[in-house]
Amino acid sequence: MNDISNKALLPAGLQDLLPPDAAREAELGARLLASFLSHGYERVKPPFIEFEDSLLSGTGAGLAESSFRLMDPVSRRMMALRSDMTPQVARIAGTRLARAPRPLRLSYGGDILRVEGSELRPERQFAQVGFELIGATSPHADAEIVLLAVEALAQLGLENLTVDLSAPTLVTAILDGLDLDGESRTALRAALDRKDGAGVAALAGAAAGPLNGLLSATGVAGPALDALADLDLPDAARTAADSLGDVARLILQASPDLSMTIDPVERRGFEYQTGVSFTLFAAGVRGELGRGGRYPLATGGVQTEDAAGCTLYMDSLLRAVPPPAADKRVFLPHGMASNAARQLRAEGWIAIAALGPSDDDAAEARRLGCSHLYAESGLIEIQPEE
Repeated sequence: MNDISNKALLPAGLQDLLPPDAAREAELGARLLASFLSHGYERVKPPFIEFEDSLLSGTGAGLAESSFRLMDPVSRRMMALRSDMTPQVARIAGTRLARAPRPLRLSYGGDILRVEGSELRPERQFAQVGFELIGATSPHADAEIVLLAVEALAQLGLENLTVDLSAPTLVTAILDGLDLDGESRTALRAALDRKDGAGVAALAGAAAGPLNGLLSATGVAGPALDALADLDLPDAARTAADSLGDVARLILQASPDLSMTIDPVERRGFEYQTGVSFTLFAAGVRGELGRGGRYPLATGGVQTEDAAGCTLYMDSLLRAVPPPAADKRVFLPHGMASNAARQLRAEGWIAIAALGPSDDDAAEARRLGCSHLYAESGLIEIQPEE
């Protein structure tokens, strides 16, 4: 491998974002943040790196395995690079904005870095854009989060969206009532993750009925919610199931044409969440567009209030959002009047100025990817080479 190839090689899961994708990502992120702001979600900008004992405690405690660490040469304290921005927003809300009126609506955007990618998301560095609603506990708050995410994505031109609703605490509430050792509980949880009804029946004992009932209450929202309502569940599990149903009905009432599915046993990726959670998908797009839900906001290891939010993944959105029309690019021959160039740019053209005389301005315009050439008589459309 030559020296140039060595310098171009990046670690697994990292990549350079090149034109036009870098500009598209910035533009889509700005549009999403504008949508959030129109609903009162004001932007915050946390740092890329923080002290380990701050970033990876409280709401961020579950991120310890996914976060890079290094020693701060100034303070001699361990620091961690963020692998998710939600805990940082939770920290800001619980400290610097602790006295701000509730409910508090905040939004954010920036890159994160993870130790490892996943099977569905091999990328280790990617941009997140999201929003958090802090200090509100009603089903209407959970519904607002889902509906705002769907609205913002629709404004980007995305169609055929699907929201998959789940309740991570529902299964936990049932398992907590069983006399299971750690190994048996892990095996039962794995069987539920696989949607393995026979495995659940073999491991769950008296709880096999309700747990397999949850597996059956999976699918399109209407029938799944009816099946969930008919299940005989312990009190804590019934509370979680009813909350899921309440939020789902509020969402469908506000957006009756939205495609929604229910998965009451899903919990992977929602380990720190304590209420209704959701994942966003688009037909024909690899991976999830984003996910969110309810979680406890903890400061100093003590839960202080509830929050709900959503994080959208910009790499997935770049694959999902229809590409824009080609930019209007015009080549400006050497020596043309600067006021004409300013006028073209004011009209929305990308105007590429020649840095010296050219023997063939049309050929130079074509080489630089311009669709038009400026001439005193007007703009000349550049024909592609045959």
